Amino acid sequence: MNAIISASDLAKDLAGTRPPVLLDVRWQLTAAKAAGEPPFDGRAAYEAGHLSGAVYVDLDRELASAPGKGGRHPLPDLAQFGDAMRRAGVSAGTPVVVYDGGQGWAAARAWWLLRWTGHPDVRVLDGGLPSWEGPLDTFVPAPEEGDFVPEPGAGLLDADAAAALARSGVLLDARAEERYRGEVEPIDPVAGHIPGAVSAPTTENVGADGRFLPAGELRARFEGLGVTEGARVGVYCGSGVSAAHEVLALAAAGIPAELYVGSWSEWSSDPDRPVAVGPDPR
Repeated sequence: MNAIISASDLAKDLAGTRPPVLLDVRWQLTAAKAAGEPPFDGRAAYEAGHLSGAVYVDLDRELASAPGKGGRHPLPDLAQFGDAMRRAGVSAGTPVVVYDGGQGWAAARAWWLLRWTGHPDVRVLDGGLPSWEGPLDTFVPAPEEGDFVPEPGAGLLDADAAAALARSGVLLDARAEERYRGEVEPIDPVAGHIPGAVSAPTTENVGADGRFLPAGELRARFEGLGVTEGARVGVYCGSGVSAAHEVLALAAAGIPAELYVGSWSEWSSDPDRPVAVGPDPR
């Protein structure tokens, strides 16, 4: 099953006999906003216009726990995550399509969580809301409660597993190159990267329109980063959000990958963890 869906295919599915549940996960990294600007309000954006029938999901409150030792966006409490998904109408036997404001990071986080906890049919709208050419709705639906019960599976890395994977497989760093090299660090306490990790900015997985590159181009990109057939692949970023987008890109290219959710925000908070700087992985 493809991990992404085009706006035209989504329109066909919504008009079909088995329409997907729609989740609106609009979110922005507040720390990246200019000083003095109010934080982005995803719910307000949702209420101003969304795909008809879509339910708003709050990344910070429903797709993550409170910041702490586990990073800035640690895993959510699974009971609360399950409650949120069921309130949104998610059932195990119903397809789900997730979208955000176009960047794709937040939608990918929801996609990864649902896939990791056992949902068999989840896709991300390629290009997000800007790719949708149909009308938007301001009505806030109250869907019938779903029956989805999250059951964690494989594909999750902790700090020790990420460190080991950087030595034995391919660990991709999805942050901007200057953060990887340790030249700047606008958010976390220490600059640099996990020793052995390879710089692979997630922004290079999409074109100018915000849509994913074709699968063949994505495969070629990852092969150029050392992802050979059969290699074990992991991804991290700042706090496990943009890295989920890279896991999604890898899935679109037919490459399974694991996610280090704690990512650099967890790694850099431990003074005993080694840090590498510069363009070289080591």
